[in-house]
Amino acid sequence: MAFAGAIQAQVAAPGAPELSARSYILVDFNSGRMLAGKNPDERLEPASITKLMTAYAVFRAIASGQIKLTDEVTISEKAWRTEGSRMFVEVGTRVPVELLLPGMIIPSGNDASVALAEFVGGTEETFAQVMNDLAKELGMTNSNFLNSTGLPMEGHYTTARDIAILARALISEFPDYYRWYSQREFTYNDITQGNRNTLLGRDDAVDGMKTGWTESAGFCLVASAKRGDMRLITVVLGTDSSTTRANESQALLNYGFRFFESKRLWDEGTVISKERVWKGEEESTDLIVRETVFATVPSGNLAEVKTVIEVPERLIAPLDENTPVGKVVAEIDGNPVGEANLYSAKSIPEGSFLQTTWDEILLYFE
Repeated sequence: MAFAGAIQAQVAAPGAPELSARSYILVDFNSGRMLAGKNPDERLEPASITKLMTAYAVFRAIASGQIKLTDEVTISEKAWRTEGSRMFVEVGTRVPVELLLPGMIIPSGNDASVALAEFVGGTEETFAQVMNDLAKELGMTNSNFLNSTGLPMEGHYTTARDIAILARALISEFPDYYRWYSQREFTYNDITQGNRNTLLGRDDAVDGMKTGWTESAGFCLVASAKRGDMRLITVVLGTDSSTTRANESQALLNYGFRFFESKRLWDEGTVISKERVWKGEEESTDLIVRETVFATVPSGNLAEVKTVIEVPERLIAPLDENTPVGKVVAEIDGNPVGEANLYSAKSIPEGSFLQTTWDEILLYFE
């Protein structure tokens, strides 16, 4: 499934719960629609929520063939000495990537995070540059990462909206690795540690993702839950306790599932319209979408969704099949609830001299 990185504008619905978190966002995974939010673009310390980007960068390195799950990582003294939550790796030992990843994700091991960062980037500082490059690629426009752990550093920040973008990418691109985020406990060196995401034991729909805490960042939680065909993502930053972050995340999930529904509008390759092409080798072309598109609407309003096609009054060759020529918008009462770019189903070169001349004459009398 393909989707744009940007989290789009909020749609109308009954008022969302009033929460104490400094910042939060509720997003439909399929459509990217923001269903509720408070200060979603405020730059804040993410604490261990940072490890979502650390994991994403490592997953991308695996996908590209740079490293393998079976590769063994030699634990440096820096990784071993890193303060905060730990996987409890020992300096000088060799630990496979496939153990370091759940050791970072489930008990939030800072030692595992640094070990992975050093293995992928050479140094944690270089790895942070990789994190920032990937953030830009995803459209995370208000994030800057300086380390792999989320330990406080001046200038290390992100936003609720950016983290929601990242969470969508993680789930979509790496479903095989996403299973680690629902794992309830992790054992290494005969030490068993539990997952700090207490929603995993409270709501059967919740299957991830990550907690975070530092004194300056407060208690943070990214949660993802799926009921039926609808998946929601919440990001809650800056609460006063682990109980509050869980309760407020649950309140957002309940609100989203109760008051919204999601509908698949168009599959990748769906023909939306047939349009006249002027001055081309062919007189018409099918306009298609290149991604699967969903709409998120207030419950009971799916029948009200209308489709609006926005293309130039005249399509003039040449047309490149990889260049958008317009867009299709799904809306309710003029408010967009889903949209996608439109492309010509195939490239259409400019026609012969006779064709272009004749169409020039016809256009003159249009």
